Amino acid sequence: MLNPYTHKVQYYETDMMGVAHHSNYIRWMEEARIDFMDKLGFPYAEMEKNGVVSPVKSVSCEYLKPCVFGDDAVIAVTPVSFNGVVLAIRYDMRSKKTGEQVCSARSEHVFLNREGHFVRMKRQMPAFCAAIEALIPGED
Repeated sequence: MLNPYTHKVQYYETDMMGVAHHSNYIRWMEEARIDFMDKLGFPYAEMEKNGVVSPVKSVSCEYLKPCVFGDDAVIAVTPVSFNGVVLAIRYDMRSKKTGEQVCSARSEHVFLNREGHFVRMKRQMPAFCAAIEALIPGED
C-alpha cells in the first residue's frame, strides 16, 4: 500500500454548522486518486498527454463522522478490481487527530482515448496495469 493522502479541511469547504459539505469528499477522493497515481509512478497528467483519459463511471460514499474546518482527513486509496478497462478504487478516510473513519467510499473509472473509445490498458500501458494489479488485495 502507498502512503495515504492528507487533505486539510478549509473554511470555504464548510457550511454554516462548521461541517465540511458532503460534496467536498468527492473532490478529496479525486485529489487522493491523483496523488496515488503520482506515487505509483504514473501521473495522470502524463497519461492525458499520451491520449488516455479516465472519467468516473460511478461513485458512492458513506459518511460516518463529520469533518470540520482545520481537520486533516487522511485518505487511503486501494484499487479493488481492474479488468484492463474498468478500475474500481476504495477510499478509507480517517481523522488524523482521532484515527476514526469519517467516510468509506468507492469509485469506478474507465479508460478512454480522446475520441471517447475504450482503451485496452493491458496493451497500451502494461506497466500501469501490472502496478495496479500488484496492489489489489488478494491478487498475487
